[in-house]
Amino acid sequence: MKKVVIIGSGLGGLATALRLSAMGCKVTVLEKNKTPGGRLNQLVLDGFKFDIGPSFMSMSYELEELFKSCGIANPIGLRELDPLYQVFFEGRSRPYKIHKDLFKLEKEFADIEPDVARKVERYLRKGQQLFHDTDTKVIKTNFYGPLDYLGKLASVPVKHLPYLFRNMWQEVERNFSSQELRVIFSLVSFFLGATPFRTPAIYSLLNYVEFRHNGYWGVQGGMYRIVEALVNTLKSKGVDFVFESEVKKVHIRDNNAVELEDQTGRRWPADIFISNADAASFRGEVLQRPAFSQKRLDKMQWSLAPFTIYLGVKGKIDNAMQHNYFLGSNFKGYAKNVFVSAMAPQRPYYYVNVATKAYPEYAPEGCESILILCPVPDLRFKKDWFDKEDLADNIVGDLSKRIGFDVAKNTLVKKILTPQDWGIMFNLYRGSGLGLCHGMTQIGYLRPSNKDEKLKNFYYVGASTVPGTGLPMVIVGSKLVLERIVHDHGSLS
Repeated sequence: MKKVVIIGSGLGGLATALRLSAMGCKVTVLEKNKTPGGRLNQLVLDGFKFDIGPSFMSMSYELEELFKSCGIANPIGLRELDPLYQVFFEGRSRPYKIHKDLFKLEKEFADIEPDVARKVERYLRKGQQLFHDTDTKVIKTNFYGPLDYLGKLASVPVKHLPYLFRNMWQEVERNFSSQELRVIFSLVSFFLGATPFRTPAIYSLLNYVEFRHNGYWGVQGGMYRIVEALVNTLKSKGVDFVFESEVKKVHIRDNNAVELEDQTGRRWPADIFISNADAASFRGEVLQRPAFSQKRLDKMQWSLAPFTIYLGVKGKIDNAMQHNYFLGSNFKGYAKNVFVSAMAPQRPYYYVNVATKAYPEYAPEGCESILILCPVPDLRFKKDWFDKEDLADNIVGDLSKRIGFDVAKNTLVKKILTPQDWGIMFNLYRGSGLGLCHGMTQIGYLRPSNKDEKLKNFYYVGASTVPGTGLPMVIVGSKLVLERIVHDHGSLS
């Protein structure tokens, strides 16, 4: 029986622990915080509950595959979102509801874009081809060297080559004439922690995923139910959890890791080690690799940092759905500057999750639980957040005007998390919310590998390694790292 220690209990770490325990490994999970889940966590304040990070997921079949591959019935109930969300544009009183039904969508945009259903159908058909031509060949695969990577890229039909030379904004410009529709179909780039001007056009396949392939899904009982279900299953299989244990050192002998050491001096020996911490920054900050020094890490492309506000509000908000986007009138200028500004945005764009629209139990009767997420520059650019209350007041004031409800006046509970807070809580490099971006030099084989370059028995899972960021992708990543371990070590039982 192989003994495995996993650093971190984010979704990638938990999914990997489940796969390994199903193969007969003795698994221990070390977690720096008091609760499991990483960014997929929950905040409880004075009778209100909040999803700290993710509030829905796509590609729900990856969650089903995880449990099925381990011989377990999926204990997590899901509900499909439709409409997916609504979008408020500055200066327009009525939001656009984003329906999966293209005829309903066409009615929403009939006044600004002719022939919407046909245009979207054509756009999604191209995304469908791109998705199915790359899903198993390039996305859900390990790369065992540059030639292997080039060979797998060569297997993708050449008709998709132009996507490598365009960004997402250029792609939506080719397909839609109205600014509003272009913005809406480029919002998926923000799910990758980037803007459409810095996201390759190949990720337009995500529009196919959201509208046709699988859609978006909420979790019955709230997103943290995923973590609770996984932890309960793991404990029943004998997996050990050690909380408030932050790994500070890896002890090495003959190019093998032999044990981990945490901040208290406790040591954890094992045969195999897996880090669910950031795959790039862990190499630099803990393993002290020159190739991942702070100077080099800072030159990489990191995703936007989260500025989040959690509000428990008295009263019911009629004009909001569960998922809402609030956008200004200068999308291109805003998106191009938000990455590198040293100032908090004066007219911020933000996402609002009114969780109580789906989960009434998240708040006392007659109240709403609200999460506001505003993407902001990481700590390389804006180094301090002394002005966090000003930005929060700015956002809440703007929200109140747009939905016709005085949020500030009715607030009972309030908590703000800045990029500094996110960085400290979850060891996020420079407060970057989703780790490394998905630029052309940071995807596939060019992304930090899920196998350590020097240590024979050390591996990585999570957003900043292959295949990438997002809940379904880190579940896929848990499968890929298992394949890598079996490839290197053979039988694990």
